[in-house]
Amino acid sequence: MKIALINENSQASKNELIFNTLKGAVTPLGHEVFNYGMYFAEDPHSLTYVQNGILAAIVLNAGAADYVVTGCGTGAGAMLACNSFPGVICGLAVDPSDGYMFAQINDGNAISLPFAKGFGWGAELNMQYIFEKLFGSKGGQGYPRDRVVPEQRNKKILDGVKAVAYRDLLSILKDLDQDLVKGAVSGEKFKHYFFAHCQDKAIGSYIETLLA
Repeated sequence: MKIALINENSQASKNELIFNTLKGAVTPLGHEVFNYGMYFAEDPHSLTYVQNGILAAIVLNAGAADYVVTGCGTGAGAMLACNSFPGVICGLAVDPSDGYMFAQINDGNAISLPFAKGFGWGAELNMQYIFEKLFGSKGGQGYPRDRVVPEQRNKKILDGVKAVAYRDLLSILKDLDQDLVKGAVSGEKFKHYFFAHCQDKAIGSYIETLLA
């Protein structure tokens, strides 16, 4: 699985800690992590939590990533931004049980964490355990296990609702403020990571033109 890490400006100083913790937890599980930034507090390519959602939607819908790990001060803003777009189902994880149950019940493709609220002593251990529970087993298996059938049915219903409730991503991106979108995809390593793995020619062409 290709996992994209995305941090916004208020918590950018924690990027290295989050990246190393995520990589350490999921690499032994066979997953690969791509750090899309922000990389440090003074990173000139600043992202708001709204741009986290834009960037997450782009990499997921284009197939450049299979999963997005993101967050903000409380985790709520980044989660809401991600869920504003088609093709993204983002949960909020405060502790390891949140990560496990989101994976098993909701089977989404993005998670948002609070990187300020409650982020104290042992925070890196809590993150590690969240990532291990989130990515340690196949998602959508149900919790408790006797709920697997209705939960899988509900997930299909949710997918169907989202397919009707949203326009296609490309038309949405074109209708947004183009400077806002460009700012979301102007990170130092974006071009290298994105174009190496992009599987949607239309989205890739749009991004290429936007960055030209």
